[in-house]
Amino acid sequence: MSVRYFDIIKKHGSDILSSDGMKIEKKCIQHGTFSVYDHSLLVTSMCISLSRKFRIKVNERAMVRGALLHDFFLYDWHEPTKANRIHGFTHPGIALRNAEKVFCLGKIEKNMIKRHMFPLTPVPPRYRESVILCVADKICATKETASGFKTRITKKFRRADTNA
Repeated sequence: MSVRYFDIIKKHGSDILSSDGMKIEKKCIQHGTFSVYDHSLLVTSMCISLSRKFRIKVNERAMVRGALLHDFFLYDWHEPTKANRIHGFTHPGIALRNAEKVFCLGKIEKNMIKRHMFPLTPVPPRYRESVILCVADKICATKETASGFKTRITKKFRRADTNA
């Protein structure tokens, strides 16, 4: 993440970054070895990058805040519970309820959080910022998961090489 993007994230989301919820996110793994906090920062940075690269006019403050809070579900979804089996379908609503308890959210931020799992959840996003978040989240989740897969495969090959 570029320093310039982090400055934009801090400008619009410093209260979110310093919240108790983000402290919880730092302890929960999202994809591979990435915490939910790291994932949220990477997704937010990707949103800024995509909007600028494609010159999409956005409400930057709303986009940053919605992206930071899109996974504000505040639990470890890897725990083997019945509820966590359908995490992909349910966590946007949980994240929105949690975020609304702590932060004042506008219609764009609410839509971003609630619709970021489209098409897994059936209702499409309504705003440009929400669509950008959907794309950024998929890109980052794929990269994070693949990096963990790459690490596991590399370790496996190294072990095999030392045993040969």
